[in-house]
Amino acid sequence: MSYVYNDGGRSKYFKAEKVGDCVTRAIAIATKQDYKEVYDEINRRCKETTLPKKRRTKSSSAREGVYRKTYEAYLKDLGWKWVPLMQIGSGCTTHLRADELPKGRIICRLSRHLVAVIDGVVNDTYDCTREGTRCVYGYFIKE
Repeated sequence: MSYVYNDGGRSKYFKAEKVGDCVTRAIAIATKQDYKEVYDEINRRCKETTLPKKRRTKSSSAREGVYRKTYEAYLKDLGWKWVPLMQIGSGCTTHLRADELPKGRIICRLSRHLVAVIDGVVNDTYDCTREGTRCVYGYFIKE
């Protein structure tokens, strides 16, 4: 799978390079929205999202990581649909490879990471494919 460096527009607003903003980046890239607009909306939603105490391990923010419940609701509101590719105990069935994913603009959920893939090309700040061995749990696609 090809890879192209894409920070989603973060460098237009922030100088830091090593931040945990993969959710913000992936959504900005895949939806063609301005990074700061996505960043602000995610932070607004993070403040509203509550999880049971036993599931809260850290705070949620557009810069340091977002709870799945938060970004799933946001993407649903934007008209994106979740397509699961794995179930508990099924093992890896789909890898981050162009020949195993649909064409178009999608957001793939990987272990501890979200990434925008456009027509089989990873758009991210690093090559997260693990040479085609990275398992894809599922992806979001515009309905």
